[in-house]
Amino acid sequence: MSKKITLKSSDGEVFVTEVEAAIQSDMLNHLVEDNCADTEIPIENVEGKILKMVIEYCEKHVGDDSLSEEKKEDLKKWDTKFMKIDQSTILDVMVAANYLVIKSLLDLTCQTIADMIVGKNPEQIREHFGIENDFTEDEFKEVQRENQWAFE
Repeated sequence: MSKKITLKSSDGEVFVTEVEAAIQSDMLNHLVEDNCADTEIPIENVEGKILKMVIEYCEKHVGDDSLSEEKKEDLKKWDTKFMKIDQSTILDVMVAANYLVIKSLLDLTCQTIADMIVGKNPEQIREHFGIENDFTEDEFKEVQRENQWAFE
């Protein structure tokens, strides 16, 4: 029987998962190595909805380094489907992956965001993410002049 670990989200949801899944998080791995994971571990900066997704990802990726090429392709397809969520949730998962130090999940979320903006100009990117342009006309022209290569 494999060892379990208990995680508690910032909004009080409790999740039990295999240690093998949890140690994909460098933060949790350090707690396990230091024998500090025998009690419920509070994950202060992650809500239950997001922690559930992070755990699902980690459980799916247990042992993914030793998978055959065919299984790795299946896992890539699963990752693509897993990221078919709203932009706000992707950003929340990204923040959680960063907080928990889960490099593969952080890479996946960053790549997903990058794919959303590839080929878009700054105005389209601002529109996509709902970012207001707070530059004055003169400030914007100065930025364009200093970084002309980026506006070509």
